[in-house]
Amino acid sequence: MPKERASKFRFSGLQMVPPWLASLCLLVAFGCALEWAVRSGLVSRLIVAKPSEAILGLVTLQQKVDLFGAIRTTFGIVATAIVLECLVALPFGYFLYRRRDFGLAYGGWLAAFFAAPIFLLYPLFMVIFGRNQITLIVMGFLPGVIPLIIHVEQGFLGVSRTMLNVGLSFDMTSRQIFWKIMVPAAAPSIFTGFRLALMYTLINVVAIEYLVNVGGLGVIVSDRYFRFDISGTYSAIIAVMGISVVFNWAIGRMERLVRPV
Repeated sequence: MPKERASKFRFSGLQMVPPWLASLCLLVAFGCALEWAVRSGLVSRLIVAKPSEAILGLVTLQQKVDLFGAIRTTFGIVATAIVLECLVALPFGYFLYRRRDFGLAYGGWLAAFFAAPIFLLYPLFMVIFGRNQITLIVMGFLPGVIPLIIHVEQGFLGVSRTMLNVGLSFDMTSRQIFWKIMVPAAAPSIFTGFRLALMYTLINVVAIEYLVNVGGLGVIVSDRYFRFDISGTYSAIIAVMGISVVFNWAIGRMERLVRPV
């Protein structure tokens, strides 16, 4: 690239900051501002813990409760629910794309289920499966599988017909067209569905752990909150955020494998 063109991608003689570094800097700045607000009394310590105490609490909290065991429990439940969502949503979403009569007939149903408060069904599944981790997996699966199905269908519907015609002009087989053209083209929508599925799954799993005291990080959040351990409560919340970061990183890695840039 010529120097004059490369200079267009610079600001004030500096190269653009990588997105991950910009996000990290913003997070650090927000943490420092919140630390100052709590230390100065602008924000009550009875409501918000100092970020430094919450982060250090990840170590001290392990001495009070089995934090690492809770992380493994929540991580395993969420991972199981996401795997089940993939096994169901990927083929079913592709089926709705291939059979447009079914897609048009049941697309509205999926949208209605997605908007419904599925979380409120947890007492029913506790009666059916009992007060155990199976209920958590089911309650994580249901709200996550629906947006993934919708985004898989919409992703394949959004593949340009021109791209398919180009593949046919090169005498590509149906299998080659699917894997080399359709899947990479639909990947942005599909992986957006993955991220939505992760968000709804993690929220529902932790919330039900909190309510029914089954196990995992939700139980620790509940326990620390009712013991008025504010820093411990926020330490457990940071652990939940850490699980979300790990899953989002894994989804991003998979997306780059499917759709290299």
